[in-house]
Amino acid sequence: MEDREKKLAAAALLIVAGGIIGAGVALLFAPQSGERTRRDLNRCAKRVRTRADEAVEDLSVSITNLVESIGDKTDDLVEKGKDVAGSARKDLIRLIEEGASKLEKFRTKLSRM
Repeated sequence: MEDREKKLAAAALLIVAGGIIGAGVALLFAPQSGERTRRDLNRCAKRVRTRADEAVEDLSVSITNLVESIGDKTDDLVEKGKDVAGSARKDLIRLIEEGASKLEKFRTKLSRM
C-alpha cells in the first residue's frame, strides 16, 4: 500500500511540476506583454458580448413575430370555425325540419291506411 501511495504522490508532483514548467515556458515565449494580452481579451469579450446581445435581440424579434403570426392565424381559424359552425347549424336545422316534414307525411299515410 505504501509503494502505491508513493507512486501516486510522485505522479501528482510530476503533474504540478509540468504545469509550472509549462507556464514558465509560455511566459518566456509569449509574443506580447500581459497588459496587451488583457486588452486584447477585453476587446474580444466586448465583441462576443455585442454579438450575443444582437443574437438575443434578433431571437426576441423573431419570437415576437412568430407569436403575432400564430395569433393572427388563430383568429382566422376561429372566424372560419364560427362560419362553418353557423353553416352546419343551418344545414342541421334544415335537415331536421325536412325529416320532421317527411315523418309527418309518413304519419299521415299510416293514419289513412
